[in-house]
Amino acid sequence: MAIASLGTFGIGIDSEELLAPSCPPEDMALKSLFLGPRSENGEWLRAEVDRLLDHWFRWRTTLFPQDPPAISTRDRQSPEFLARQQALADGLEELISRLESEAPWFSPRYLGHMVSELSLPALLGHLAAVLHNPNLVCAEVAPVAEVLEREAIGGLLGMVGFDPALGRGHFTSGGTVANIEALWRARYRWDHWHALGITLRERAASNEPLHKLAACGWSAFADAIKAHGLAESDLRPSSLVLNNPWLLARRIEALEGRPFTGPVVLVPRNKHYSWHKAVSLLGLGEEAFWQIDLDERGTLQIDDLRHQLDRADSEGRSVLMVVSVAGTTEMGEIDPVDRVQDLLDSRERERGLYVWHHVDAAYGGFFASLLPNHQTRSVLGIEAQRALEAMRRANSLTIDPHKLGYVPYSCGAILVRDAADYQVSQFSAPYLDTVDSVRQPAREPWRSTLEGSRPATGAAATWLTMKTLGLGAEGCGRVLARTVRARQRLEHLLASRVEDCQLVPGCDTNILCFFVARPGEALSTTNERTRQIIAALGEGDRFFVSKTRLDRQGYRRLIEGLAARLRAVLDEPALEVVRVVLMNPFTFTREPEMDYLAMLADRIAAVTAQEPAGSV
Repeated sequence: MAIASLGTFGIGIDSEELLAPSCPPEDMALKSLFLGPRSENGEWLRAEVDRLLDHWFRWRTTLFPQDPPAISTRDRQSPEFLARQQALADGLEELISRLESEAPWFSPRYLGHMVSELSLPALLGHLAAVLHNPNLVCAEVAPVAEVLEREAIGGLLGMVGFDPALGRGHFTSGGTVANIEALWRARYRWDHWHALGITLRERAASNEPLHKLAACGWSAFADAIKAHGLAESDLRPSSLVLNNPWLLARRIEALEGRPFTGPVVLVPRNKHYSWHKAVSLLGLGEEAFWQIDLDERGTLQIDDLRHQLDRADSEGRSVLMVVSVAGTTEMGEIDPVDRVQDLLDSRERERGLYVWHHVDAAYGGFFASLLPNHQTRSVLGIEAQRALEAMRRANSLTIDPHKLGYVPYSCGAILVRDAADYQVSQFSAPYLDTVDSVRQPAREPWRSTLEGSRPATGAAATWLTMKTLGLGAEGCGRVLARTVRARQRLEHLLASRVEDCQLVPGCDTNILCFFVARPGEALSTTNERTRQIIAALGEGDRFFVSKTRLDRQGYRRLIEGLAARLRAVLDEPALEVVRVVLMNPFTFTREPEMDYLAMLADRIAAVTAQEPAGSV
């Protein structure tokens, strides 16, 4: 029976056509932008790398033709010189031989983690930047790379729905730093408003609680500054960032008549581990880390978010940030970003409370490339589409081109919708030329980035990807639609071929989690079977998958729902599931006579079918 809308490299191909001899021209064009699992485009790539090296050599040779050589022919023929070259060759041989034992992430058999085949534009852009080695610390050091970064960030801003003319951003080493950058900026904004509140309260110019004054909004902030004849410098003595926070807390407690416990950060329980690092590094403490419960699909529960916001209000605590996740690292779930923003918008209208909303879209952000596609709803589902469309309404967003942008590590980015929210405390360095940061902020990124020196490899790789593959529906979107359909096809195969296979709800994108459980059995038995499946897949003609643990504290509703349906005995604190990440654009295609997904399903079926009674 045909499975509707499976697609090969693209959209709308039935399963009977899966191994047909040719594919549409637009899909052939996309295949030219990947090396291929067996280096099918190897000769073309070799020629392009040779051209890249030739250009680099020629640039160095012709730039200052009057300068003499620094390494003579006699030097290059000396025994010492040749011995060093041979030592380097030997060391390189050892290195590349050892790297052959790395995980084969380029293979359609690799389904383990969020790493896959690189696109050729990204690889060549990365290599070009490596050769020239610019430092994105400022335009003085990297005048060309700094422009490339701005252009690439503009492409990402447009892809996720931010206005490139109004938004700001920069590349980071990954999602962890980008998340910390967002919280850093949220704290900067909050600290300005909070310092204004302290100043007004101490001058008897307001009797509003400080946590409400600290959520006043930039417009009200500017109006108050003007109305009370203040300058921003007048707020410095009341800044918790610029002053000793323990001493300033005493002044705040005197104003409020109760202990000052600081702001809170609301993050769903499906969060990335980087958020623990963020609150720790910014000195907020884990007590300020309030976790939002998850629903039966493992996504942020709106009712609990509302409860946590009301709790913070009743306790007089400022909400520094609300985080939602678009593509979790465990199962690829997409939180209801639209409903989160709706709730925050209603509180802004009704109570005048402005709360920073950050979307951690390190994994799922590139699915925004699907949004112009008329088939998005059939690929992702209406709830996921609404959530992705709502990202443009958030204050900031983390996105990792080194995941679904098929860009080499390490390449993340922080994107901010409005330049006003991109601001952070300014720093100075006498050895770097600077300009007015308001007039020309993008020319000196070091003044507003956590990282000082930054490579241009991610910017160049993303820039060339944007220029060739494209960040829209017919480029990245077409590739990602294929990976989602691969997940949908594997779901069908597992459900039809593996007895008692249970698909975990909430897998919205191209990650699939499942387990095999017999009705009425103990969770410990199910978990042991998961471990046996993974071990069996790693033997012989192997497949690379991973395992994740869904703890009952974080995923309580999801696990209790599954347990009720299966009449399971919950005798362990977590459910262990097989995790399959279907990122590779060649997981299934027309040319090979091997159907990798069917092979995987059949291997799992064979493992579970041969299970002796009482062996698990």
